[in-house]
Amino acid sequence: MSSEPPPGSGQQPPEDDPFRKQPPSGDTGAGDGSPYGQPPPHQGGGPYGGDPYGGGGYPSDPLAGMPPLADSGKRTLARIIDMVMVAVVVWLLTWAFRVNELDVNADDVDYGKSLGQSLIAALLYIGYDTFMISRSGQTLGKKWLGMRVANLDNGSTPSVQTALVRSLVLWIPFAFCCACVWTAICGGWSFFDKPYKQGLHDKAAKTVVVSTR
Repeated sequence: MSSEPPPGSGQQPPEDDPFRKQPPSGDTGAGDGSPYGQPPPHQGGGPYGGDPYGGGGYPSDPLAGMPPLADSGKRTLARIIDMVMVAVVVWLLTWAFRVNELDVNADDVDYGKSLGQSLIAALLYIGYDTFMISRSGQTLGKKWLGMRVANLDNGSTPSVQTALVRSLVLWIPFAFCCACVWTAICGGWSFFDKPYKQGLHDKAAKTVVVSTR
């Protein structure tokens, strides 16, 4: 029985990925070293019912065999932690390159400086999120609060491409136009989304955030 991810997922997770969800079989269980243990039996015609995006090869419930979804409140706190940490670096760099937006005043609006700060912020936030998520599924905030980002279709750590899509949706509007309003909408979507508690950036990247504790 193949253990490859569903066609069209856009990623081939490495065989040694400890978070990769394994298809149900008779010889797997909680003692096989997988953090997910034995997936619950699938009810229906055969063990595989496809993923929520039209692929095949995994249980019809993509959360089967995965840890519980992370609490949306903890996700918000983790995001705030990450934003504050990166914001400090953004401020230091914009100050060093003399493009700090604090230099803008009503009498002499310097749009070049404002755009420069937005560009630095976008690059740093996107780079930080993409690197950390593709490396382990965790930013520092998520790691400290016990959660990680996982591919919805197979539970594995997102690829660089997937992490980049997720980061672009989250941070481009934040840096250039909508700031905290977009972050609140994009991330706050998880408070109301069912059944996967996905933010808008999760929906774009086909990811979920699960607990590691």
